[in-house]
Amino acid sequence: MPELDPEDEKIVILARTTRARTQAAEGAAVRDTDGRTYAAATVRLPSLKLTALQAAVAAAVSSGAESLEAAAVVTEEPMVLGASVQAVRDLAADAPILRADPSGTVQETLR
Repeated sequence: MPELDPEDEKIVILARTTRARTQAAEGAAVRDTDGRTYAAATVRLPSLKLTALQAAVAAAVSSGAESLEAAAVVTEEPMVLGASVQAVRDLAADAPILRADPSGTVQETLR
């Protein structure tokens, strides 16, 4: 993998620390087109279930973000769930989605 842009590295670190802090299955972070970042973890409640990326996108939208520049998800899973990808694509058709393992090493970039 090529070296990450510092701004992309920042959202991977945010996603990783959010996952570690909450002991969740996934951590995610997104950056909007104004450069603001939003982080979230997997939500598993009896009445509400969100992937970490869905929760991060929801946080961005509820704060007024209209589009995204990039997204990152830290997970042990070998792929990003379709619902997570679609949440990002709802705001940005071409924003890269970085999938990193729990150590923070980016395994793939979805475009």
